[in-house]
Amino acid sequence: MELKTELKKALEELRKTKERKFSQTVDLIINLQKFNPKKDIVNIVVKLPFQAKDKKIAAFLEVKNPKVKTITQNDFKKYNDKKELRKLVRNFDFFIAQASLMPKVATIFGKVLGPAGKMPSPQLGIIPNVNDQVISDLKENVNKSVKIRTKEASIKLCVGKQDMKDEEIIANIISLFNAIVAVLPRQKENIKNLSLKFTMTKPYKIQFK
Repeated sequence: MELKTELKKALEELRKTKERKFSQTVDLIINLQKFNPKKDIVNIVVKLPFQAKDKKIAAFLEVKNPKVKTITQNDFKKYNDKKELRKLVRNFDFFIAQASLMPKVATIFGKVLGPAGKMPSPQLGIIPNVNDQVISDLKENVNKSVKIRTKEASIKLCVGKQDMKDEEIIANIISLFNAIVAVLPRQKENIKNLSLKFTMTKPYKIQFK
């Protein structure tokens, strides 16, 4: 069965469910098989054709920048308080950093950002030079990108919002699915099943070859 057709059918069914007062998130769930999360680690960044959601972004920069929530070196001491540090990590989806500050960011924030999968990375998030255009471009890039890191044999990803067009959501799903399959040790053989859900619905199983 063609994946595109099955996804279209899944979205049609999900849209028949009870209306909510907000635009629900659309989540893709990929369950894996013959996959050892400790050995077969997937750690990739995929750029989507369409922005799936607005991410809350914070930046570790030498000088405050009006385009982004900035944490300068003068603010670092505040985060010696573990409560403040945990709150920061909880409140933001993504962190970027100026390259010159990375050693200190790693020392002070790494123990919490690392396990949360939010450490600024060379793939997407470490910048040598800062100006408004660089920050704007990076924010746009971050908002269209999804970081995928497996910790278990199941991957759950936000692929869009309910008020997006079906074609946009489907394009995002296919991009993510193809990127994940490409890095799995046995590729499609590692996919046990796929399902799609809105925030408040049960998962809808998707048939695929």
